[in-house]
Amino acid sequence: MARLYAGTSGFAYPAWKPEFYPADVAASRFLEHYAGRLNCVEINYTFRCTPRASTLEAWARGTPPGFVFAVKAHQRITHGARLRDVAEPTAFFLASLEPLRAVGKLGPVLFQLPPYLHCDVARLAAFLELLPDWLRATIEFRHDSWLTDEVYALLRERGVALCVIESEKFTVPHVATAAFVYERLRKPVYSDDDLAVIAARARGQRAQGLDVFLVFKHDETAVGALEAESLLKAA
Repeated sequence: MARLYAGTSGFAYPAWKPEFYPADVAASRFLEHYAGRLNCVEINYTFRCTPRASTLEAWARGTPPGFVFAVKAHQRITHGARLRDVAEPTAFFLASLEPLRAVGKLGPVLFQLPPYLHCDVARLAAFLELLPDWLRATIEFRHDSWLTDEVYALLRERGVALCVIESEKFTVPHVATAAFVYERLRKPVYSDDDLAVIAARARGQRAQGLDVFLVFKHDETAVGALEAESLLKAA
């Protein structure tokens, strides 16, 4: 059966003590403890900074087999150029992730578009041509003009996942366009019933052969990490 991956956006949060991290654990060992309980983390600092190879290599060494890092693409691609004429920065960014890819620990790469960018199918099609076949890419649209059958068909053609975003401000429908599903769960609170629905949906998606990535937002508390852990046990 396809795999379920669950985690949060980031892991370096001292405020998660003692609910998730032991009270006496050093910050340098946060990732080790995180990876002992969850199997995926979304890295967001790459939106503004190019990751150092040494950092990625250390992360890869410090996590067990099967653990993966989802990575948010740099803003120069998505917000600066808004996907237009970005062959060079896209290639540069993807090359920077090679330390993770080389050891099988690179998860999906998230291209998060700005909310003010309206649908432009030609622009999207040209950008998707730049993505290599080996890449698990997911695109987060934040304007509802993108949520059309034409866009979904284009994503399917290229094997790129529609990022399902669930927040108080914006929701993207559950439309599968790739061999995996990527969901960003941004609501402030999820009830037990909510989590049961998410778990049941994930079981159904996996039964269809789709890997499922469920990413909760980080918070001042460890709630998101604990919710992710509960889903790994339930689904």
